[in-house]
Amino acid sequence: MSYIQKTLIAGETVLYRAHLHWVVLFWHALIGTVLTIVGVAILTGAFAAANRDHTSPLIGTIGGGFLIMAGAAVITAGILRRNATEIAVTNKRVLIKSGFFGRTTIEIFLSKIESVVVDETFFGKTLGFGTVTVRGTGGTPERFDRIASPLEFRRQVQGQIEGGQTQARTA
Repeated sequence: MSYIQKTLIAGETVLYRAHLHWVVLFWHALIGTVLTIVGVAILTGAFAAANRDHTSPLIGTIGGGFLIMAGAAVITAGILRRNATEIAVTNKRVLIKSGFFGRTTIEIFLSKIESVVVDETFFGKTLGFGTVTVRGTGGTPERFDRIASPLEFRRQVQGQIEGGQTQARTA
């Protein structure tokens, strides 16, 4: 069960889920791939030299194996980072949880949100990601980088705020 599902309060339902954009994996994938390729090259070279010279490929095997494992670890860390972030808009709050081993959570009631600001760079706009800053009344702005579809996230938050104000006026 996800963090968000566990922390819902009475009468609260999840209306929209957002996530980090795939671009958060770019550097992890690039560095992990380079480490793996270098590790495979060292392993291949060590075994080729061992066959040619009739020596033990121990050092090359250890070095190449270490680089392959390091590459896999870097890629896994990126995937964990992306998957360990949960973002949701409910009918009462905006909830954001990040972290796998440690956890950071931000929960802002819709009635306390003053503004939602979206910042998209040229590449962010082109690829569909941006930075979202949620400012609560009397609080510090909470900034979230590389959110997929940031304008839709803002639209969902504003729609729930407007819906809540309309319900409050008619009640």
